[in-house]
Amino acid sequence: MARTPDTPAVARRREREQRTISQMVALYCAGNHGRANRTEISHSGERICPDCKAIDEYCVRRTERCRSMAHKTSCEACGNHCYAPAERERIRAIMRYAGPWMMLHHPVAAVRHLLGK
Repeated sequence: MARTPDTPAVARRREREQRTISQMVALYCAGNHGRANRTEISHSGERICPDCKAIDEYCVRRTERCRSMAHKTSCEACGNHCYAPAERERIRAIMRYAGPWMMLHHPVAAVRHLLGK
């Protein structure tokens, strides 16, 4: 079944969510994986390792297919979980690590993410 086209506001929100999660994955990769291993480019344009590239693509794909983007505040508060259980645990670990660093590296994205806008 085809997804209904997004309104311009929902499309902007979807892209912002994809960029924010990609920035979080990049921060996690930079803090946990060696510089020499970061040979790929994330959705947000930052260098990441192949393992983090896989989770980055997975997160972007899940956000692209989210049916609740127009009215949800966060994935955690959403009634429909898009992530498989293993990936959900992995992204929680990434967010737990990257969350505090977002205020330093991407403050506008961090505040928007916290406010759910």
